[in-house]
Amino acid sequence: SNSQFFPRYLARVTDTEATDTANPNLNYGIVVDCGSSGSRIFVYCWPRHNGNPHDLLDIKQMRDKNRKPVVMKIKPGISEFASSPEKVSDYISPLLSFAAEHVPRAKHKETPLYILCTAGMRILPESQQKAILEDLLTDIPVQFDFLFSDSHAEVISGKQEGVYAWIGINFVLGRFEHTDDEEEAMVEVHIPGSEHQESIFRKRTVGILDMGGVSTQIAYEVPKTVSFASSQQEEVAKNLLAEFNLGCDAHQTEHVYRVYVATFLGFGGNAARQRYEDSLFASTVLKNRLLGRQTGLSSDSPLLDPCLPLDAQDEIQQNGQTLYLRGTGDFHLCRELIQPFMNKTNETQTSLNGVYQPAVHFQNSEFYGFSEFYYCTEDVLRMGGDYNAAKFTKAAKDYCATKWSVLRERFDRGLYASHADLHRLKYQCFKSAWMYEVFHSGFSFPVSYSNLKTALQVYDKEVQWTLGAILYRTRFLPLRDIQQENFRGSHSHWRSFSFVYNHYLFFACFLVVLLSILLYLLRLRRIHRRMLRNGSSPSLWIEEGLPPQKVAGPL
Repeated sequence: SNSQFFPRYLARVTDTEATDTANPNLNYGIVVDCGSSGSRIFVYCWPRHNGNPHDLLDIKQMRDKNRKPVVMKIKPGISEFASSPEKVSDYISPLLSFAAEHVPRAKHKETPLYILCTAGMRILPESQQKAILEDLLTDIPVQFDFLFSDSHAEVISGKQEGVYAWIGINFVLGRFEHTDDEEEAMVEVHIPGSEHQESIFRKRTVGILDMGGVSTQIAYEVPKTVSFASSQQEEVAKNLLAEFNLGCDAHQTEHVYRVYVATFLGFGGNAARQRYEDSLFASTVLKNRLLGRQTGLSSDSPLLDPCLPLDAQDEIQQNGQTLYLRGTGDFHLCRELIQPFMNKTNETQTSLNGVYQPAVHFQNSEFYGFSEFYYCTEDVLRMGGDYNAAKFTKAAKDYCATKWSVLRERFDRGLYASHADLHRLKYQCFKSAWMYEVFHSGFSFPVSYSNLKTALQVYDKEVQWTLGAILYRTRFLPLRDIQQENFRGSHSHWRSFSFVYNHYLFFACFLVVLLSILLYLLRLRRIHRRMLRNGSSPSLWIEEGLPPQKVAGPL
């Protein structure tokens, strides 16, 4: 597989060249990601489609003269403007000006702009969301001439965001490409919505696991048709399964995917630690009251916490009261204590919080773990990349059981990742246990599972969900190119003929109109003559609804 990996890796490395803005065949697209803490703009570009309906557009991030990706970030989040929506377009304007400077002027009119809002906006009442989007839709077209219609500014759901992230990763990994290679990992897929359960074999896609500070998300393809334990489960499943066609032709099924996406709020690393500390606090206060003890109320008699490294000290505050903790660094006990926070039920085919989860084919699947999955394995334990449960458990167990003073000394000697700080050091033991439990107990991956890679980037690039968004939203463009090609080729004579034909048609219409006017004038003239011959008879005036004229007689 290495022999295959390198040519593709080299192809991807050329993505780092500066974008040739003088090339008239390059198309551009812009996505603004309005997140909870700030907004980022990404500019993408792609050459004309190659005309093969099996292939998707070759979309890349645009790079400036210094080969840096064309990206800009501003703070705060767009949701901060909930009470003053009229300021939103001014807030976002610097991002659009930045993009406008990079996209060639002549291309602006055909460059689609998407403004997609996530977490922060989802929480706002619908009326405030609407007001913000209205302001964008009204004001942006006045200042910029990008392709920006009503459907291009919206608040996207967690499910959509998950699907876009999944599309982005698999696109960069080349999993949507057609292959006849025997060595490639393949999977049998039942095409969603097809008659008689049509089956095809195609490249195996990768699933993604992403653990942030607040939430954890999982997304993976479900190749086979799924069955449900109950009608309630089927209802729930409908909200977690997305079926979509990435191909340019809606009638072709080779790029139809069925993807499961679930987001778990409160299951991110920091939120989990918070939940754990809240529970420690409540149970300690209760025990102290029942047993008349003073545990944790002073640093001399701290509460022992197996999830902190040996002898590490920490304090938690609640309602003006402080609880003092001291670590005992017991990885296995820590895992046992956090097990209930998974909120598992004993229903089959369920994961965290008892949420429905379709079966994963563990023997024929591959997952990438991002964010906390990577930090947890790499920053301190230095074992990012291929995940091995036994090795990870041993490293985490050893880390937890190491005295805090020794960890501090190693930290001062620069033995950990450059962005690892003391906060990471202190909560690494807890987070290792949390990651392990979420993966193995929550999502039920067997301890023997060997196809998880933890990563910060794919092919040295940070892959954003915005790449998946632009891919999905421009998916019909190749069809336009293909049809234009066909039209150009087989209809070039027809076009010159139609040009002449149009001229004749215009000329004929002109003659018909001219004749009609002439005939009308002739008829008017005839009527006029007849009236003059008959003298001005009263009957004519009566017909016109006017009083009869008195004919002047002799006085």
